[in-house]
Amino acid sequence: MANILGEKLKIVSFGESHGKCVGVLIDGFPTGFKIDLEAMQKEMKRRQPGQSSLVTSRKEEDKVEIFSGIFNGLTTGSPICLLIFNKDVDSSKYELIKNLPRPGHADLTAYFKYKGFNDYRGGGRFSGRITAGFVAAGALAKQLLKEKLKIEIYAYTVQIGKIKAKEVSLAEIKKNPEKNLVKCADLKAAQKMEKLILKVKKQNDSLGGIIECLILNPPVGLGEPVFNSLESDLAKAIFSIPACKGIEFGVGFKVAEMKGSLNNDQFYLSQGKIMTRTNNAGGILGGISNGMPIVFKVAFKPTASIGQPQKTVNLKTKKPEILKIEGRHDPCLVPRAVPVVEAMTALVIADLSLQAGSN
Repeated sequence: MANILGEKLKIVSFGESHGKCVGVLIDGFPTGFKIDLEAMQKEMKRRQPGQSSLVTSRKEEDKVEIFSGIFNGLTTGSPICLLIFNKDVDSSKYELIKNLPRPGHADLTAYFKYKGFNDYRGGGRFSGRITAGFVAAGALAKQLLKEKLKIEIYAYTVQIGKIKAKEVSLAEIKKNPEKNLVKCADLKAAQKMEKLILKVKKQNDSLGGIIECLILNPPVGLGEPVFNSLESDLAKAIFSIPACKGIEFGVGFKVAEMKGSLNNDQFYLSQGKIMTRTNNAGGILGGISNGMPIVFKVAFKPTASIGQPQKTVNLKTKKPEILKIEGRHDPCLVPRAVPVVEAMTALVIADLSLQAGSN
């Protein structure tokens, strides 16, 4: 079950960074749904490597190949198998350091857990490369949600390093992220973020950041408390994205310094619908969506692969060594993680929507 996500709508993730392919098997997708293949490929391009000086120079087309489950553009009801072949692979640098666990990576833990049989090339199963499959599956889920339930999902960068975006309008959130390389809705902050990433890249270092995600038009009632609450399922999916280190809903950790009189979202009626005057809860009460926009933030750590010398221990000799990582890596993975956050969010919301429909 370690590589399976979902209850009614399930995905099975497979593949490694330098293997033949990465991909997903989707089971439980509604039958007879028309798939927009161009829209799916557009989603893939949003996380595609090699597009600018801000990301890894690895060149991958990331063209999704459909092996089952879609016929004449419609879902058939059988499992949907989506593959993305790895074409620009260079494992030579990893062969040289296979016995030297890279600080910040899963090399050490994977080596001991899998007794040295894990694929160490490019991080193997622990690489951000596997998220290409997440985005492919999420693209279908996004189409389903928008077509059937009018639910829309927008993720965008709100912080890189110490540079923070200002609060922006919904219109800016919808249109601005795709206008800049860091996918930020605040265009002035985006320019500063881009310059900072390039500066840190020249220093052979890396940066982390924060992505905010907004779910519009969610129905009341999504979530299956207590162990499959909306927050629980979203957190599990988001933490499955490599390099994710934190998530907070609504005002998040700020609740610790607020009084109940300020934190509570008070209710009012609007055209017969119960709304809240604020949205400190982020659209979720008791693990169930309350009909307000669902809002959460995700923190990503700096890319672990950096060009500076670092201390490690040789797994074979058990002696200390100095490691200098070579190869192709993102100086900041946050911009390419934006579509991944959207994809995983869409898969969870689609799954919970299907569960709610069967209750």
